[in-house]
Amino acid sequence: QVQLVESGGGLEQAGGSLRLSCLATGRSFTSYAMGWFRQAPGKEREFVAAITWQGTKTTYADPVKGRFTLSRDNAKNTVYLQMNSLKPEDTAVYYCAADGPNSGIEYLVRGLALATRTDQYEIWGQGTQVTISS
Repeated sequence: QVQLVESGGGLEQAGGSLRLSCLATGRSFTSYAMGWFRQAPGKEREFVAAITWQGTKTTYADPVKGRFTLSRDNAKNTVYLQMNSLKPEDTAVYYCAADGPNSGIEYLVRGLALATRTDQYEIWGQGTQVTISS
């Protein structure tokens, strides 16, 4: 079973950058597609970005396209979310997630599309707070 630990959150000014990391412990990390979600106070958890097992394909939510970059280093069991040009509306708790043991089959069923819903991810980290001041 994979366990996920996020780090890298903090307080940053608008226009600045942060890099979040998600370290996976346990076996079979490379079998999972990975995603990042965020949840602002009083709002539902929302999709941010996702990446395939080999890191060859990514998808992003519209609000972060062109500003955030998701990557993974399977040798280090780590996924990175580089966040640039940060805005106050990016303030949220950011969660790393892994989809599940049927990742490959479900990817094919979705027509080679990455998962973007919270119920499509089985394993979650504890979250890291990102606060952007104006």
